[in-house]
Amino acid sequence: MGNCCVTPNGAADAGGGKKPKEPKQKKGKKPNPFSIEYNRSTPASAPRLVVLREPTGRDIAERYELGAELGRGEFGVTYLCTDRASGEALACKSISKKKLRTPVDVEDVRREVEIMRHLPKHPNIVTLRDTYEDDNAVHLVMELCEGGELFDRIVARGHYTERAAALVTRTIVEVVQMCHKHGVMHRDLKPENFLFANKKESAALKAIDFGLSVFFTPGERFTEIVGSPYYMAPEVLKRNYGPEVDVWSAGVILYILLCGVPPFWAESEQGVAQAIIRSVIDFKRDPWPRVSDNAKDLVRGMLNPDPKRRLTAQQVLDHPWLQNIKKAPNVNLGETVKARLQQFSVMNKFKKHALRVIAEHLSVEEAADIKDMFEKMDLNKDQMLNFDELKLGLHKFGHQIPDADVQILMEAADADGNGSLDYGEFVTLSVHLRKIGNDEHLHKAFAYFDRNQSGYIEIDELRESLADDLGQNHEEVINAIIRDVDTDKDGKISYDEFAAMMKAGTDWRKASRQYSRERFTSLSLKLQKDGSLQMESTQ
Repeated sequence: MGNCCVTPNGAADAGGGKKPKEPKQKKGKKPNPFSIEYNRSTPASAPRLVVLREPTGRDIAERYELGAELGRGEFGVTYLCTDRASGEALACKSISKKKLRTPVDVEDVRREVEIMRHLPKHPNIVTLRDTYEDDNAVHLVMELCEGGELFDRIVARGHYTERAAALVTRTIVEVVQMCHKHGVMHRDLKPENFLFANKKESAALKAIDFGLSVFFTPGERFTEIVGSPYYMAPEVLKRNYGPEVDVWSAGVILYILLCGVPPFWAESEQGVAQAIIRSVIDFKRDPWPRVSDNAKDLVRGMLNPDPKRRLTAQQVLDHPWLQNIKKAPNVNLGETVKARLQQFSVMNKFKKHALRVIAEHLSVEEAADIKDMFEKMDLNKDQMLNFDELKLGLHKFGHQIPDADVQILMEAADADGNGSLDYGEFVTLSVHLRKIGNDEHLHKAFAYFDRNQSGYIEIDELRESLADDLGQNHEEVINAIIRDVDTDKDGKISYDEFAAMMKAGTDWRKASRQYSRERFTSLSLKLQKDGSLQMESTQ
């Protein structure tokens, strides 16, 4: 259900109460015509949704004080949360009921709470303290993890080795083993679902998200396609799976930890699915020639496409590579791996900035056109678009977008997380829909970054343009962007390279659960029809 405890740079400055942000106005630019605040109250006639079976209470403010926003997930916003009695700092994930649009969404939240209560206390699983439910939201109070994401910690270290990857892998598989021992299948293991408890070098790595986990009994089979595309086991796509899928996902994480990219990669979801079904593992690219045979043997055992022959969690922990961690090579895996790990979070910042630029350069005619579209879609005239209005409106205006993709678009544009789009948020979404087909917009965005009009975005220009978006490690971030986008390796970004980045497919770290549920179910049926799912998997 999103990164529930992450603390981004600047979170401490966010303050306690949440107020609508005043829009920033840059010098010499026209005021933004889209920054209109509307009444966001819930209609009194709306039926009351009950999510939790036995919450701790109704009023979270009686015991806890909510402070700065720490992060956002697909359904929830996480706040710093202070116990009024003890002063202890915790995290509170507040899940808006407006975001729970289907019975499946409600059941996910309900089951997440039940599973976190069911699992015994474990040093590598975040502890759920209390649960509250009021008319508007469900609040999950849990321990605060302030040490940052797994990949960020790796990148921050000067020296990254096979031994470090082994320590992380052992922790992740110990969590899997504990879950399986207590009849829980995680189903969504991925790096961003693990955070460090604090900033100390010795900090524990903790699993923070059980939003897609389920209870299972020995021999029980599941058919629902869930998870994040790049971490899905072949049998999930075949819609016949059990707890072995968690070992596969942990094997994908291990592969990424050792080389910096996923083992099964493609630009399209169909390509990803077919790569997973083929299950061919590449051990040729850098740094694999430097990686030990023991490590590669474990990767093969965890990524065996046959779940019956795949290693169990216990067999993984008994593997010589994890049994002899002190003997694992302490040789640096190289800057390439660290750079790859860092690029994942970097690219989104660059793309979002470019989208903002495009929005600011809309012509008067385009702005009027978008305003007209918004008013026609707003069927109940409350100056907000809910999911159904957006879905119907997009179809009516000729955008034949599957429901799953409409939901992804809505969640991406819904900046304040209230489950509806105001006019300003709709403008951003409209720009996103138009940008792919309109090179004029891309040229305007490119020109914004190309300040000396040389025909290239150079390092200094990128650094200046992204100054507000970059944290302390800004030089590493800038270099990572250049490395990723600059495909001809001339040290600068051409228009064609910029356009290719803007048109590239889904970031494999951030695909939403609804995406995998609906898109991959239909894709599974398609692959079944064309025979892809019947093919023999080879390694």
